[in-house]
Amino acid sequence: MAQADNAGTRMTVGWREWVALPELGITRIKAKIDTGARTSTLHAFDIKEYRRDGQRRVLFGMHPVQQNSETTVFCDAEIVDQRWVMDSGGHREERLVIRTPLRIGGEEWPVEVTLTGRDTMRFRMLIGRTAMNGRLLVLPDNSFLVAADDSLDPEADNLEED
Repeated sequence: MAQADNAGTRMTVGWREWVALPELGITRIKAKIDTGARTSTLHAFDIKEYRRDGQRRVLFGMHPVQQNSETTVFCDAEIVDQRWVMDSGGHREERLVIRTPLRIGGEEWPVEVTLTGRDTMRFRMLIGRTAMNGRLLVLPDNSFLVAADDSLDPEADNLEED
């Protein structure tokens, strides 16, 4: 049911959507579309920085399925920044920032994502304003408006609670 806005440039989404981070090997993850967050955030644990060919990189694990610490994806990405971020509780934390393609429905574009532990949080990923700027129109009283494309793993539907 995804639709473009009047200008034909923005995808209409609900307050939560199924997304993919294909370069990280995450084929399906439920994300909160968070207009209150500036930067997107991804759940990460065992975060290890290293250098390859002079480039700062990070290895990390993540649990893409809510309330499931058994399903694990290990990711590798270039570090593009390190920033102080304030969470919704007012706590400041220094986080690594990576850039990776985000896929929602049939659309894909690069986004910056901070890494932090979100095991106790309801959503393993938040999509912030910077990632949605000029691309998404959020209808906060709706969920899952975007039809999943074939690249998203249909089996994951049975693994997560709403």
